Amino acid sequence: MLVTGGAGYVGAHACKALAASGYKPVVFDDLSSGHEDAVRWGPLIKGDVRDADALISAIMSTDASAILHFAAKAEVGESVADPMLYYDVNVGGAVALCRAAAAAKVNALVFSSTCAVYGMPDVVPIQESAPFAPISPYGASKMMAERVFRDAETAFGLRTIALRYFNASGADPDGEIGERHDPETHLIPLTLRAALPGAFTLKIMGEDYPTDDGSAVRDYVYVADLASAHVLALRRLLDGGESGAFNLGVGRGFSVKDVVRAVEKVSGRPVRVEAAPRRAGDPAELVADPTEAKTILGWRPSRTALDDIVGDALRWEMGLVPALI
Repeated sequence: MLVTGGAGYVGAHACKALAASGYKPVVFDDLSSGHEDAVRWGPLIKGDVRDADALISAIMSTDASAILHFAAKAEVGESVADPMLYYDVNVGGAVALCRAAAAAKVNALVFSSTCAVYGMPDVVPIQESAPFAPISPYGASKMMAERVFRDAETAFGLRTIALRYFNASGADPDGEIGERHDPETHLIPLTLRAALPGAFTLKIMGEDYPTDDGSAVRDYVYVADLASAHVLALRRLLDGGESGAFNLGVGRGFSVKDVVRAVEKVSGRPVRVEAAPRRAGDPAELVADPTEAKTILGWRPSRTALDDIVGDALRWEMGLVPALI
């Protein structure tokens, strides 16, 4: 299996799950944001996802029967500041991958998409039938990539399952891989850093949302559960299953302040916080309806308790800085 972006956070967890299920993941990654030491379950081919010839060579040389596509730019704020980069990498990469799949006669692809395609939904929990209304170039680029893959199926039979993540969170329970973004923008690792020794203080961006405690609510889905969903989607395609799109979330939201309380409980330390203005365009609540993934893919999240997810993330975070233990 060719895994683009397999040196990244979710991609590396998916590679571990693939190997545990009997597949051989071959990582294709330029290491611009991934980590070479996270490639542990198969070989690494260094390359740019926009390079169709390099992708064709990688598929042909490894006899890959399917593609799992994680390679992307994935920061909302950066996408607003540099939208052309996001369209170049995320949409251009999808186009190059389709050309490579057609040339190599690969007809199965699992795509790492996002709930950002929905924008600010009118109805929560969000179903897959909700209209696309992205409010950032990042969300728009993922929406466009989904369209590219749909058109590729019409043109040459590339069946694609798009998995629309909500908030990927946590770390590998064995401690082998976890979040190492640079810069880090995800709430749970930032909250952990605000609890551990140091000067970092967490900014709670908005305390006046129409939620129970005034802070924004999100659906935190365990990263190893995202990985298992990719294996299920791959099996469906390899068994001749149809294309589709599935929300991946636990179906329950936690507020920013819920995360702060969970970190304080699990770590036994107070979290340094300060109030900050809302970020423009942040919805008050984003929660998945994961019924379709459960019904059609047979997916079942293994960890839904916030304390458990935070506990794995804490062990990983402390492992990055051993002096804090």
